[in-house]
Amino acid sequence: MTTSIHAFIDALPKVELHVHLVGSASVPTVLELSRRHPDSPVPTGEEELRAFYRFTDFPHFATVYESVSSLVRTPEDVATLVLGTARDLAAQNARYVELTVTPYTHQRAGMPMPAITQALNLAAREARERHGIQVAYIFDIPGEFGPEGCRRTAEHAVEHPPEALIGFGLGGIEQMRDGIRDEIREAFGRARAAGLHSLPHGGEMSGPATIWEVVEALGAERIGHGISCLDDPRLVAHLRETQIPLEVCPTSNVCTGQVPDLASHPLPRMLEEGLYVTLNSDDPPMFDTTLTGEYRVAADVFGFDREGLAGLARNTVKASFMDETGKKAVLKEIDALV
Repeated sequence: MTTSIHAFIDALPKVELHVHLVGSASVPTVLELSRRHPDSPVPTGEEELRAFYRFTDFPHFATVYESVSSLVRTPEDVATLVLGTARDLAAQNARYVELTVTPYTHQRAGMPMPAITQALNLAAREARERHGIQVAYIFDIPGEFGPEGCRRTAEHAVEHPPEALIGFGLGGIEQMRDGIRDEIREAFGRARAAGLHSLPHGGEMSGPATIWEVVEALGAERIGHGISCLDDPRLVAHLRETQIPLEVCPTSNVCTGQVPDLASHPLPRMLEEGLYVTLNSDDPPMFDTTLTGEYRVAADVFGFDREGLAGLARNTVKASFMDETGKKAVLKEIDALV
């Protein structure tokens, strides 16, 4: 039975909505970069790197993530990461990905905005040609970097946008945001005025208040994680009524200490409450998972059958900003498989 459901998952057409560019870098890619830049704190050996990826809590994860980010120093490095993610997702039967990029970290490494944009454009085209997967981009503000990070991320998104830029997000350590500051509101206002979708994180490592903040202050059209919503019945009722999609990443939440183990994860209850749940991988190599692996968790740990798994896949397609023709094609593939 397990073999049968795993074969179904392997064949299931998929869409990924919540995966970060740096966090998606495979172990071989990170090792290549760390050996290229030996002044970095990132290990140059595979076993040491895997140990480096054993996180004690979210601040520890954020420190490791920043260390890996420091390896990305040229536009070529950026393009390499995009193409590696596209290759890995295509091998899992993914058709489309909305890839979160934090351009301010690359700007701080000395890359000009136009050079970053050119690398992203070239990589998206090559991903389609080489791997048959469509790449869209979300630019996110690293919430802990203050006004300069907000201003320069919005400037990049509005004045030097990649061709495939569809959204504007907010990430980082939620407790360091100090609420939705004026500079965050202004950055989102500028991005939304330029036609970008509001796709911030909320309720990953903090309570329901951060979810209310991104809904009420930033007009969130989807919410990254949102798992603490269950602590607030009024918020659950609001999310049920509005059907704002939640980008849920179970293995990530365990690895960063937000939930004690997979069996305790709130995803099944979120669905029982009538919430709009999508399934995603977040930073897969760092968490020793894949998008396919998250569907296996849904089957093996949460007990989802084929229709339940297909339902998650359909939710993720419908919550994406793929064009309607593309959505219909992937949904048709899912229905045919079921």
